[in-house]
Amino acid sequence: MYELMVICDGDLENAEARKAMDEVQGRISEIGEVASFDFWGLRDFAYEINHKTRGYYSVIELRAEPGAMDPVERYLRIADEVVRHKLIRLPDDEAQRRGLLGEESTNSH
Repeated sequence: MYELMVICDGDLENAEARKAMDEVQGRISEIGEVASFDFWGLRDFAYEINHKTRGYYSVIELRAEPGAMDPVERYLRIADEVVRHKLIRLPDDEAQRRGLLGEESTNSH
């Protein structure tokens, strides 16, 4: 289980930011499964990033094998519309707390 936060360029239109996130979700679906997607919309940054002060925030919870997200991360590093991204592996107990683990994992308690 992973959590991916993506910040798209605040100079984009809302529809363009959503389209960029559709592309990211499509790439994830090729190698894993999107468990949840949350589009937070346009937010101010705490500090300037690449001469930008705002961006469109999205958070994706996903299931993928270790290392499977490498191509998606490579894409996010070079995508012009992406200002920042952060991928973290969720510890099993946190993934279970969020209801993201399958039945076989939750029955082991």
